[in-house]
Amino acid sequence: MADIKMRASLKDGAVTVKALISHPMETGRRKDPKTEELVPAHFIQRVIGEHAGEVVFESWWGTGVSANPFISFTFTGGAKGDAVKLTWVDNRGESGVGETAVR
Repeated sequence: MADIKMRASLKDGAVTVKALISHPMETGRRKDPKTEELVPAHFIQRVIGEHAGEVVFESWWGTGVSANPFISFTFTGGAKGDAVKLTWVDNRGESGVGETAVR
């Protein structure tokens, strides 16, 4: 369903990961203008960043995050060419995974 565009770069010993997640992020409080019925909630709840099999970033989200969220985090201990993985899970049990190499 959702696409993750990611980059990871190394500078001064720290890896900065930037990602754009394609997701509707519906709060469950918005009405469909045609039917006047509430659009069901559909939002990312958990985001996990991993490097070398270890969690280096974790966050829990709610309905206050906009559609197609951008996320950025930094960690130490990475090297050029290392893989970084980002995983998300939403309130419907759907999930997405993105992976990139550190530049």
